Amino acid sequence: MKTRTIVCILCLTLPFKLCAQTAVPPLPEDPAPAPVVAPASTPTVSNEEQRLRIIRYGTDTEIANLIKTLRGESAETGKENPLDGELLALAEKTKNRSILSGIFGYFGDTEKKGLEKRAQLAIEDRDYEASETVNAAIDYLGKVRASGMRDTLKDILNGEESRFLSGAIRSLGKIPEEEAAAETAEYLVDYYTSRDPGDENRRLIIGALGDLKAKQGTAFLVSIAENEDERPPLRMTALESLAKIADPLGLSAVITAVSSRDPNVRSSAVGALGPFSGGEAEDAIIEAFRDSYYRTRIAAAKAAGERKLSAAVPFLRFRAENDDVPQVRDEAVKAIGVIGGTDSEQILRDLFKERKNSDRIRINAGEMLLTQSSTDHVSDVIIELDEAKTKNQTALYNGFLRILGGAKSPKLEDLVKRFFAGGGVVEKSYALDICLNNNFQSLAGEIRKLADPKNGSLSRKSLALLEKWGLPVNVPDSPTEETAGTAANAGTAAPPAPGSSGAAGSTQ
Repeated sequence: MKTRTIVCILCLTLPFKLCAQTAVPPLPEDPAPAPVVAPASTPTVSNEEQRLRIIRYGTDTEIANLIKTLRGESAETGKENPLDGELLALAEKTKNRSILSGIFGYFGDTEKKGLEKRAQLAIEDRDYEASETVNAAIDYLGKVRASGMRDTLKDILNGEESRFLSGAIRSLGKIPEEEAAAETAEYLVDYYTSRDPGDENRRLIIGALGDLKAKQGTAFLVSIAENEDERPPLRMTALESLAKIADPLGLSAVITAVSSRDPNVRSSAVGALGPFSGGEAEDAIIEAFRDSYYRTRIAAAKAAGERKLSAAVPFLRFRAENDDVPQVRDEAVKAIGVIGGTDSEQILRDLFKERKNSDRIRINAGEMLLTQSSTDHVSDVIIELDEAKTKNQTALYNGFLRILGGAKSPKLEDLVKRFFAGGGVVEKSYALDICLNNNFQSLAGEIRKLADPKNGSLSRKSLALLEKWGLPVNVPDSPTEETAGTAANAGTAAPPAPGSSGAAGSTQ
């Protein structure tokens, strides 16, 4: 029994001893960490470089979005974009209908020439081009008044290609070939009478005759304007065209139409009286203020302003103070301002200062006062601006801000400083407009602060203003600061400015 026990004990302990005698290999060391390689930094691409890439490599959607942006910038700055050349080159080689149509539209809306030959080619190849591209090319030729393209447009009319007729008629009337205007007018009259272009195209032909301003179209337009059985839209367009031509031979037809049964024809006739001279025309304008149709009264106010008809001032004042249609009151105030003179100025001042008047009346009256003489009236507008803010009259306040934004007077500089110091986004935006209109370059330092990108739209507007003035965006506040900053970077003390002892506020 003892022997069996000893054997069992030996069996249990033997493996442990063998394990103790066996060498245990050391654990492998942790591998050295791999060196961290910084990812290659993406080179910074400027906004202009990115736009250039879009034009060269972008899709039609990306290019369309870019063109939309460029159109807005062109309307705001009135300057040519440096990318226009790239767009011209793209238009010459692309076959993408969306891209080509977009470029035609952009250059047409901004009235930029350079695509006349490309437009002509698109029109000549119209059997193979998309309709939208051809129509965009036709519209472009008219918008840029491309001389030498009259025959190209007449080919479309002669072929009676319905897809392109409307655009071709409009553009044909806009091309300023003075020596050929009479021939074009005669061609359009013949087309109107001998073909069947449709009602809308007939109206466009009548309008094109007015755009041509050729007296050869007067007799034809008179026949339409005088015809009570003719469709009112055609008569109205004929009256507008007679006003554009301003041929004295057309006056009798306009006077006759003033008494038309159709109120819309009457209003168009009164509006057409503006360019014509003579007592008969003036009497018709005065009488039109009594018309019950509000559009006729609006037309009378515009015609009185266009001819600076002082005899209409009492009627205009009455309409400004009493008419129940806001648009009539607006046009009456504007006409009073356009006519001018001592009496008109006093009427405008009364309308502006009467705080019981509507916001629209006061804003329009104030705008006309500033148009007549900003220096004389800008202080009064600022007083009423502050009064409107005190009374939380937001619409009135914003209206006064708008008209001050377009005013010119050295008295506005203090207002601009006040807006820069404590105004909101709207005030600061109008302050920039005032700086531009008045060339307040002395405030360039404040404008540079607004150029910080964190200011969003104000930053873009500030940068555009500084660029227009030819001033740098980043300039040290003073030469002393620039010297001090350089010295600090070098680890040395900045030398005192010339003429100073080195202590602030002390001088030699």
